[in-house]
Amino acid sequence: MRKLTIILLVVIGCFSCGKATDNVPSVPVNFQAALGTPALSPLNVAGGAVAINGYGVSGLIIYRKVNGTYAAYDRCSSYQPEKKCAVTIDNTGFTVTDPCSGSKFSLEDGTPVKAPATKALRTYRVAVTQFEIQVTN
Repeated sequence: MRKLTIILLVVIGCFSCGKATDNVPSVPVNFQAALGTPALSPLNVAGGAVAINGYGVSGLIIYRKVNGTYAAYDRCSSYQPEKKCAVTIDNTGFTVTDPCSGSKFSLEDGTPVKAPATKALRTYRVAVTQFEIQVTN
């Protein structure tokens, strides 16, 4: 019986090792900048968003929500993240689009609003002082 249990566990272990998950990889992020920086000026108003390269998997999107709080997302699309396709900010300012698949995501919470994506964008923590914004994980 013990041998059968061991064989069963080995078989289950072999079949459970499949393709990597379709989640955006977790990489260290530590971005900080003065809110007065001209590149961050869109964040002065609710609904403003900026794209920042060089952080996360494919860059960052920082968004100022309608209620005045901030959200930060990795630009790497959650649909086929192995392609590292960076989402772009739409003209509406409320969504971003994956140019590789056509998926759209809400900037309010990162959730997909247009298929084929089914998972939200990777989110990061945002801390804001009177003069500075910091994005970390």
